[in-house]
Amino acid sequence: LDSVGQQNSAALAVVRPIELTDLNAKFIRTGKVVVILQGRFAGRKAVVLRTHEGGHGDRKFAYAIVAGVDRPPRRVAKGMSKTKIEKRLSIKPFVKAINFNHMMPTRYNLDVADKLKQCVSDDTLTSEEKRASTMKRVKKLLDDRYKNFSRAKNEKAAMGAAYFFQKLHF
Repeated sequence: LDSVGQQNSAALAVVRPIELTDLNAKFIRTGKVVVILQGRFAGRKAVVLRTHEGGHGDRKFAYAIVAGVDRPPRRVAKGMSKTKIEKRLSIKPFVKAINFNHMMPTRYNLDVADKLKQCVSDDTLTSEEKRASTMKRVKKLLDDRYKNFSRAKNEKAAMGAAYFFQKLHF
């Protein structure tokens, strides 16, 4: 407002709002651990397998194919039987195409993302048979990575795996 009390139109600048897609696109790469913010898997952690920044096919928005942990491994006690321990340590995975605006990148990377990327392709999400076989392979890879926790390439990879398999408390 100027001295007379009227708006000065020259002082008002039109600013383009910043889209989350613009900010997230440079951080979301293959192997990056993300937190899902919207939808059925909100609050779950996932690892990015493929990115499509300009959209692809019937999805006209920037999205990523992710594989994540729907149910993380639970705590075990010394007195539990072997079958109960196996069941509690198993992971329930999910594979999904998610909009960049619906995920938040973390500072962690997962070292088995390359193996997961070989299992999951864009067409596996369309067919039920392919999806079921893909989910079994993803579950096996994630279970193996969790059970061989100490076999990490370096300390940074171990920290990323430790974060990925922990339940997100909020």
